[in-house]
Parts: sequence; structure tokens; C-alpha cells
Amino acid sequence: MTRPLVLVVGHGMVGAKLVELLVRRGTTATTDVVVVGDEPTGGYDRVHLSRLFEGASPDDLSLVDPAVAADPAVTVLAGERVEQLDSAGRVARTSAGRTIRYDTAVLATGSVPFVPPVPGRDLPGCFTYRTVDDVERIRTWSNGRAHGVVVGGGLLGLEAAGALRSCGVAVEVVEVAPHLMAAQVDADGGALLGARIGDLGVAVHTSTTLLGVVAGTDGAVAAVELGPAGGEGHAGRLATEMVVVAAGIRPCDALARDAGIAVGPRGGVVVDDACRTSAPGVLAIGECALAGGRVHGLVAPGYQMARVAAAVIAGEPASLRLGETPTKLKLLGVDVASVGLPSAPVPPGGTEVRFTDGTSRVHRRVVLGANGGVVGAVLVGDTSGFDDLAAMAAGDAEVPDDLAGLRAPAAAGDRDPAAGAGGAAALRDTATICSCENVAKGAICAAVAGAIAATGRADVAAVKAATRAGTGCGGCAPQLAQLVDAGLAAAGVEADTRLCPHFADSRAALHERVRTAGCTTWAEVAARFADPGTGSGCEVCKPTVASILASTDGRYVLDGDLAALQDTNDHLLANLQRDGTYSVVPRVPGGEITAERLIVLGEVAQAFGLYVKITGGQRIDLLGARVDQLPAIWARLVDAGFESGHAYGKAVRTVKSCVGSTWCRYGVQDSTGLAIDLELRYRGLRSPHKVKMGVSGCVRECAEAQGKDVGVIATERGWNLYVGGNGGARPRHADLLAADLDRAGLVRVVDRFLAYYIRTADRLQRTSAWIESLDGGVEHLRRVIVDDELGIGADLEADIDRHVARYRCEWAETLADPARLRRFRTFVNSEEADPSIVVVTERDQPRPAPAWQRVELAGARP
Repeated sequence: MTRPLVLVVGHGMVGAKLVELLVRRGTTATTDVVVVGDEPTGGYDRVHLSRLFEGASPDDLSLVDPAVAADPAVTVLAGERVEQLDSAGRVARTSAGRTIRYDTAVLATGSVPFVPPVPGRDLPGCFTYRTVDDVERIRTWSNGRAHGVVVGGGLLGLEAAGALRSCGVAVEVVEVAPHLMAAQVDADGGALLGARIGDLGVAVHTSTTLLGVVAGTDGAVAAVELGPAGGEGHAGRLATEMVVVAAGIRPCDALARDAGIAVGPRGGVVVDDACRTSAPGVLAIGECALAGGRVHGLVAPGYQMARVAAAVIAGEPASLRLGETPTKLKLLGVDVASVGLPSAPVPPGGTEVRFTDGTSRVHRRVVLGANGGVVGAVLVGDTSGFDDLAAMAAGDAEVPDDLAGLRAPAAAGDRDPAAGAGGAAALRDTATICSCENVAKGAICAAVAGAIAATGRADVAAVKAATRAGTGCGGCAPQLAQLVDAGLAAAGVEADTRLCPHFADSRAALHERVRTAGCTTWAEVAARFADPGTGSGCEVCKPTVASILASTDGRYVLDGDLAALQDTNDHLLANLQRDGTYSVVPRVPGGEITAERLIVLGEVAQAFGLYVKITGGQRIDLLGARVDQLPAIWARLVDAGFESGHAYGKAVRTVKSCVGSTWCRYGVQDSTGLAIDLELRYRGLRSPHKVKMGVSGCVRECAEAQGKDVGVIATERGWNLYVGGNGGARPRHADLLAADLDRAGLVRVVDRFLAYYIRTADRLQRTSAWIESLDGGVEHLRRVIVDDELGIGADLEADIDRHVARYRCEWAETLADPARLRRFRTFVNSEEADPSIVVVTERDQPRPAPAWQRVELAGARP
């Protein structure tokens, strides 16, 4: 007897999910499944396509479960496509000449990129951003090129902009709507998102349309022609070397249309609540389907359709319940989230809660209906409270009586998981935590309890394996962590200290493993120490690994795959300022400077129109530099003998000092000389957080050494060493670690202290918090550092000796390499200044223009 056959047309994320569901629910015990996918790589994570620019391989994105692939009832035809569908005869014909007779066909053909029908769209250097092949073509073309234009300011467009930026290409974004992410955020949120992205050096042109792509003498892309959106006219020509179109998608419905299956007037295969099309035996799911009158372009609705289709194939009743999917994203490092209808007007009897801070670039808007429920919300720059708002919109959590708390709710990480106040722990058991896999809180809590009962432990990885939660888009990972922590706390088990979902180690443990193994690249670290199948890193582990490699290997921080790991400041070796310009902070050890070098600083500031600030830490800050000016500025400074002050890095910054016995009548030791020696010894030393030091020449403490991470105070007999002090929001007085040290002994103890801190502290943990976290506090530290109780003193000193031996000024290294300099050009074919940056004069110094004085040219945003 012939077994029934299910034909799945399309092997993307949704098609792969359907096959997985059919295998897991046992349908393949009696039914054969044939999957036809036109890409050679089937079933991969298209949501995280940008990871391929960061060192991941296509295999890292694969969604094909080995157990599913091994099912003998499943046949996958990769690199082949269905070209004809006879729905009456239930026969499909493929590009390979194959004839497939089916009982049920499921169209999961997805979508295709929309490319504006403009002249030049097919020129070499024009790309779409949709597939693994697209990524490979973009990456190959971008090699050695300096400038690119992305057409589209939605989710895919900003992902593409981030991908180009990771390749060292300067990016400009063209968006036809008045603001970015028009489908997900309101106008104010879109404006602030544009401002934050502009701060990163990505120029944004809103209310602007692409008129055409211009070829150069070599026949490839040389420029784009832009025009105002919705009207005639010409906004100008923008020189560029490549164009990436990510301006939206269109349902891939041609196969259904040719087969006489009903499609919507604007595209999309029409389906009912059971995913059935107008043709008997044919279902449609994912982005090709028109469900509830609209095409759903997110993975969660597609997975829900796959679940319904799997039930229908098994002969079980099922119905779609599609609503607005809560979405949380990180785009170019900026947090963005939307719930419900983010741009919804306030309904009659409803309420709007709004908070907008132009200085910190944070925007929140929550709309409540007449019944008090959440109708919609948009969060830009700070997405804390997103999970709570999504639960309120779904009816799984109560809206608080005090609506002021909705403006800036406490971050989930600030809550006590055992208390269950707010966050995932406060939700009803029926609340959906993972919308991709449709997993409720109750199922996750049961998985946590089961893991604890079986092994005495539980972690997010175990919950993912047991429930499949978090294996889709990954947006529910923070809630999974909350529920795991709450379950562990309730069971009296100590919570996990893993760095992030990708690394089970703490930062200290990972540092030790990397140091011992001698790893020098992200790829090595990820391959050896990351959890298998968790992806290719995140905004937590990547900068952490970058810092670890900097302190253990000492290579130039932007070489190879290290560039993609760095934070914004390290990426351009400069501190980003609120107006999108950068600061230039040369090192001035001990605050001691010659008249000639001081004159050079003044000449540089005058030549480039920079704002000059003498700081409290013996530095002279030059602010207001454009990206393209940085190399020219640093060339003059390096020629004058200056070097990078590492004000942009999590590193040893400065050693503040008084004038000591050289000038002061109270000074008992040469504090300036010691400060210079210490600063030159530890300059550029990368660490878990910034490190500030101070040296006072007597107990009058003019250098405020006891408020520093490392503080030294002169005595008649030598030097007293204090550690763990800091100012800021949580000031802490430093602890005395050792007294009356001679100069060599002081350096030896400081070497050990810094090396031990770098090895064992958590990411972004100041020395003050680190000492407080040590079992035994400063007494433990004294036993390890001064008494060498663990016998590691010589090893710690060797760490610092290696750093001193291999130190190179990062800006000097940059200026010596033309390839490294390419990242600092604003335009590919011109040294022209960025016209979108406007400077006004205040107090006889150039200052960044206030927001209301900035000029927008042709929709451009600074």
C-alpha cells in the first residue's frame, strides 16, 4: 500500500519548522515527506544572517535538526525548485525534470526582496540582502572598498547597514519614510533611533527615494541619484562603491498564481484560519501566505502557521490566532522594541504614557485602552520592561495602578528572582514566553524543576533542549534566564554565573581558558569554548572576548576578526560624543608636558576647530572631530611625540599626580616621576573596566589617590598602596593593601594586583565591586597579592612584563597602514567634510550645535 506523501515547497525557516513538527509529532511514521528547496543550504536562520559577517559559517545558522534529517521518511531536494503545480491532479514538476505526486502540498515559498525599478539596479556592485549567497557576494565586493549605500531603513536595512559597517565600510542609509523603522516605531521613536544611529557615524537620509544607480568608467556602481519621497525633483548625487537594497519583501506567490490558486490583490496566497488555500489539498504558510488579510513577515507567525499546518495534515483541528507580535531588536547596537500597535492613536477614554529624553536618546510610549489594557508600546534606546509590557498586552499580567512606572520600569536584571516581583516570574503559567515555539511559562517552570530534580542544576541550555523555547529568534532569552534564576532560588540552588547564553564560563573562567590555550582570534575562542548550537556571539560576550584577547595576546585591536567584536569607541579609536563627532585624547603622562608639545595641541585644535577641555585627570581633551579628520589630527600629534590616551577603551586611562617633592614644600617623594613611570608601564592595558590611578606626594592627598582604583601615597619611608577606590554614582574609599613599599616593591605589587583583577573580575566590574565580591575581601587580596599565598605572583608579574614588551600605540599603528585608514573616510572619492555637521561658537570655543540649530540637507540626519 502506497503511503501518503506531503510535499513541502520551500526549505526556509518556516518550511524547516513544518518538517520538524511532522517528525516530532510522529506523522512520518505513516507519511512520507518530500522537501524541495531552491537554495543549496536549506533550513537556516535568516533572522541572524548578519552573523556571517562576524565569522559564523552557514553551518552555524542551520536549523535542520540531525534527528529530523535522519528520518527515513524525509527526503530533501536541495538546489531544486518546483516550477509547476497541477493542483487538480496533485502533481508537481521540478527544475530537475522530476515529477512528484502528492496528497498534500504545503507552499512555504517565502518572499523575495523588493527592488525598486530604477535605472542601474542590475549594475555590478548592486545587491539584495536576503540569502547566504547574498552575504557572500556582499562580503567579497566590500573587500577593499570604503563606502556603501543601503536602500531601506527598516529591520533588514539596518541589519544590512550593520553588516557593511562590520566590514569596515562607511554606510549611508536611504529611507523613503519620514523616519526609520516606520512599521515598528512611532515618529518620535524613529527620530531618536535615527539620531542614535547617526551618532555611530551612519548617515541617514529620510523622506528620500532612490531615483537610480550610476555607473562609473568601469561599468560598476559609482553613485546613486536621490530624490524627495512622494514628489518630483532631484535631491542630489551620492558617490558610493556599492548599493545594498533592503527595501522590503514581496510574497513569492508566482507558483500559486500560475496554478490558479487565489492570491490577494497586492500579492500573497490567500489562506483561511487553517492555512488552507482555494485549492483542495494545498496549504500555504509563512511569508508567502496572506492570512487574516495581511502578509506576516516575522518568524513567530510563520512558526504558528507551521504548527497549524502540521495539525491539519495529522487530521486534527487547528486554527490561527495571529495578532501583533511583540518584537525586540538590537540594530547597530541600539535597542528597539514594539508591542501591539506602536503608532496607535489614543482611543476614546484611553491614556498615553510618554517619555522622551533627547540627551540620552531614549523614547518610550505606552498607549492604554479605555479598559486599562496595553494597546501598544514603543521603546527606543532602553527596552527594559519590554517583557512586562508584552505580557500586559497579551492579558498575562496586570497593568500597574501607578502608570508612572511604565515610563522607565526597572530592568529585569535588577529584580530579585526569588521575590518574583515583576518580570517573567510574575506572569500567569499560561502566559506565552516563547512565541516562536509557542511555549508557555508553566512548561518552562516545569522544565526547570525537572532539571533541578534530575541533576541538582538548571540552566537556559537545558530549558531550550527540553522545551525548544528560545531556539527561534532568541528574543525570549532574558525571560528564560529570569525563570531559571527564580527556579534555582526557590530550590535553594546557587544561580548560574555564565557570561551569556553563548558561554557557560564566567568572565574570569573564560579568561583563564583563553590564556592557557593561547587563543588569538574570536573564531578560536568560539570554536573551543562556546556552547555548541547557540549562535555566534552577542553584545555581551564579543566585547568581553575582545578585552580578554587584548590583555592576553596584545595584537592591534582591529586586526582580523577582532574589529567586529569591538564597541563603538574602540572601533574608531576615539570616544563618540553626543553630536556624532569624536574626541581626541592624547596621553600626557603625569600631566608633564613640554611647551613645544603644548603648542602642537593648540595648533591642532585651531586647525580643526576643536573644543579644548583640560580635564581633572591630567588630560587635554580635543572634542568635535569628524571621523575623516581623526587620521589627520593624530598624524600631527604622533609626529609631535604624542600617543593614544586610550580614553576610548576599557583600559588603564591616566595616573593623576600632584607635583610632589619636585615643587611642593610638603612633598616627601617624587610623585610626578612615579606617576609617569606607572602610566607608561600600564598604558593601554585592557581590563574588565576602566582603571584610574593616582599618586600623591604626601598625606595631604592632592591627587585624591584614595578615590582611585590604584592609589599611591608617599610616606617618609616609601609608598603606601591603596586599591579599590572610585568615585561616580557609587563612591568607595580605597583599602590599604600594603605600606611603606620601596619603588620596585610598589611596582611589583601593582603588577600583581592589575593582572589578578584582569584574570578574575567579571565583565564591566570596577575594582571596587570586584574586591567586595571576593571571599574575604581585601584580606584575601592581601594574601594573594602581597603574601603570594597561591604561588602565582611571578606568573602575574610575567603577564604585565609581556604587556610592556609588546605595547604599541594603536594610533601610530593605524597611521602606518593604509588599509586600516580606510575606515576613517566619510566619502569614497572625496576628502570633503561631512556637510551635515554644524558647529556654533560659545564662550569663544567651538561647541556642538543644539538639536534645534542643526541643519538637515535632503533628508540627511547628522
